[in-house]
Amino acid sequence: MVRRTAGRGAIGGAPLVSGQLLEDSILEGLDDEQRTVASTLSGPLCVLAGAGTGKTRAITHRIAYGVHTGVYKPQQVLAVTFTARAAAEMRTRLRDLGAGGVQARTFHAAALRQLQYFWPQAVGGPLPALVDHKAQLIAESARRLRLSTDRAAIRDVAAEIEWAKVSMLTPDAYTAAAVGRAEPAGMDLITVSRIFSAYEDLKIDRNLIDFEDVLLTTVAILEEDEKVAATVRAQYRQFVVDEYQDVSPLQQRLLDLWLGERRDLCVVGDASQTIYSFTGATSRHLLDFTKRYEGAQVVRLVRDYRSTPQVVRAANTLLAARGTGVDRRSGDTTWSAPLELVAQRPAGPEPVYTECTDDDAEAAECARRIGILLGQGVKASEIAILYRTNGQSEAYEQALASAGIGYQLRGGERFFQRREVRDGLLQLRAAARTQGDADVPQQVRDVLASLGYTSVAPQNSGAVREKWESLAALVGLADELSRVRGEAFTLQTFVAELEERAAAQHAPTVEGVTLASLHSAKGLEWDAVFLVGLSEGLMPISFADTQEGVDEERRLLYVGITRARIHLSMSWSTSRSPGGRATRKPSRFLDALRPGTAGQASFRQPRAKTPRKSSAPAVCRVCRRPLLTGAERKIGRCSDCPATYEEETFEALRAWRLAESKEKDVPAFVVFTDATLVAIAEARPQTLDELGELAGIGSAKLERYGEAVLEIISDTA
Repeated sequence: MVRRTAGRGAIGGAPLVSGQLLEDSILEGLDDEQRTVASTLSGPLCVLAGAGTGKTRAITHRIAYGVHTGVYKPQQVLAVTFTARAAAEMRTRLRDLGAGGVQARTFHAAALRQLQYFWPQAVGGPLPALVDHKAQLIAESARRLRLSTDRAAIRDVAAEIEWAKVSMLTPDAYTAAAVGRAEPAGMDLITVSRIFSAYEDLKIDRNLIDFEDVLLTTVAILEEDEKVAATVRAQYRQFVVDEYQDVSPLQQRLLDLWLGERRDLCVVGDASQTIYSFTGATSRHLLDFTKRYEGAQVVRLVRDYRSTPQVVRAANTLLAARGTGVDRRSGDTTWSAPLELVAQRPAGPEPVYTECTDDDAEAAECARRIGILLGQGVKASEIAILYRTNGQSEAYEQALASAGIGYQLRGGERFFQRREVRDGLLQLRAAARTQGDADVPQQVRDVLASLGYTSVAPQNSGAVREKWESLAALVGLADELSRVRGEAFTLQTFVAELEERAAAQHAPTVEGVTLASLHSAKGLEWDAVFLVGLSEGLMPISFADTQEGVDEERRLLYVGITRARIHLSMSWSTSRSPGGRATRKPSRFLDALRPGTAGQASFRQPRAKTPRKSSAPAVCRVCRRPLLTGAERKIGRCSDCPATYEEETFEALRAWRLAESKEKDVPAFVVFTDATLVAIAEARPQTLDELGELAGIGSAKLERYGEAVLEIISDTA
């Protein structure tokens, strides 16, 4: 073994020493698998690292061990990760281990540095200016095409363009490749492609590049200029890539060009934590690593040092309940076998599962239990509330503020500071000066409709959905206050209530409870984690309508569970608002976790429309004669037999349908035909499943209108 005298630095706070003692001190304290990673310094190495298993410790000690044994030169090692925060943490650890000369950067930072250096000789002239935010250019591109867009739509189109570029798609190739993806902001793929093309032209005209161009241009230079490629490969000899399950096709292409024909690559990842597929990330590169690099060594890190056995068991059970499956068309395994974590911490409390009557009750219960933890000495900064969408935060902000508990929002603005909420408050304040006090909830809906509120949620993720969630929260609050206060509730009092609530939310944030979406919680951990809103439609989210989408939702919940060190709480509500109909069901993912439900099936395929049985002729429910026409079969009785529904119910359904059709600017029959309304009024379904059995109601309409219809049935009982 080659030894060299260490430079200045520290390991565990102690001065570094030289020779064998130094090398032993770097490996000291690592478990057997981590030690294998740290001492394997050559050849392709794949580290499959579960949550909380010390992967960063293993790879930083590997780099330090390679440096101090003389196998690596610090300046020739490039460690790549996905966030600036993770890169900074890695640099700090490497400095503490006496390997401060190693470069630890994100893909974009490493590529930009190379681009700045090689641009003059490879292209000539100054490097184009970097676009920090796409929004302004995309808005201008849409205006040039005479397209109307708002702020949320622009953000969603920007995200779609980013996906296309990291997937290495041109505007022309985008439309074919994006078939099957959710349409951003409701735009068809051809429209998005036109905006994409105009955006690219605008950048060229103004000599600008965006962050994706940094990677694309670096790839192009390395592919076209062998001299530049040789210089880069001479500079960097060893590569380490963290969070490898999140690599996009473009990032993988850049990594291939950095490597050339060499095999000195160490990758670290966990396919079970792939939660960014919508951005172009794919775990396929991780799963196929040994196929690509024949003879590659694989090390599995499964000892979980973060969480108690109770938390680890819940995480393992969630993934194991999925089972495995094979795609009939391709033969590929659709779900890779997950790593089974082995807890290393002492035992702790069992996870808590809580069903609440509505969202406000769930938030209040969450705040109550947080208050108990605070009383037991758990720091507020060691507690987190995690939810699926940012629009869910409002109830928890309110509950914590009412309980006098400080909080901080991560990955989003405070609710009352969001643009759409501020705009909504301004318009409601103006409307309160001129409008009467009749039907305040409907007035709120009418005002917020101009900002993008609709009675039906957008069927895709992104900024449009988040904006809708914020506006829907205001509508829900108006409904709730109207029920509670009755005739005393006016638009003026609603505006005053909003202003008072906004003022009450200026709570200290430094030591506050963290409020965050599950996506933004990746890479973080807390002593206590509350996973909230775990009902069907939110977890998995309603637009996850394929098995691939549902699988990603399961991985997202797994990430949430594994953020907890000691205390884990999972909760859901049976209705959205107080007094609402209890039509919500707990997430299918909880079937294998909750006490008393572990034996139930938890691997459900996404909802699909089932063919209706036709083995026997349909007969009239009144006279039992065969039904001859489609309309008769739809309503379940002969046209000349007396109706069996309440007029009040039918008229309420018709009034609702009219409002829906006007809002969407479609004929009323597109929402539901008269025959379908009659069938609903006569059958008076009590659940979504019962409603879905009626003719004329497919899965899409059930998802879009189901809860509203059941509410009308309940109100006219």
